[in-house]
Amino acid sequence: MNQRIECLAVRRGRSWVVNAPEHGAFGHGRTLKTARNDIEKALALVGVTAEVTLVPVTPELTRLRSAREDYTTALGNAVLALADLGTSWSDIAEATEVPAKTLKELLDQRSTGPADLQAEAETPPATEADCSRDDVDNHP
Repeated sequence: MNQRIECLAVRRGRSWVVNAPEHGAFGHGRTLKTARNDIEKALALVGVTAEVTLVPVTPELTRLRSAREDYTTALGNAVLALADLGTSWSDIAEATEVPAKTLKELLDQRSTGPADLQAEAETPPATEADCSRDDVDNHP
């Protein structure tokens, strides 16, 4: 298989319907696996040999993907903020309830991404109103 094709899989009744419009191919199946096999066969009939990736689409899955993206962004921001404060990886892992290895990978991904991701993660400096009374009293 020399090509990769991403297809949306839409739920219709008790089946998944898959469309590869650029190739005029359609497929369906009661399971995603069956639908993937069906669209691969349909593509083969029009002379396209490809590895197919299905993206299941329902309103609930769209909300789930959005929530996952929001969580990942918030986690990245928290990791960067804690790392900038000199917090150890083990403390960051414990505080975020995410394994340290996963946190390091997340930080590496963010640092190799576009520069605006770093700017997005920066937080404004704390004010006295943001601090507890003890923090203010002990501030030089």
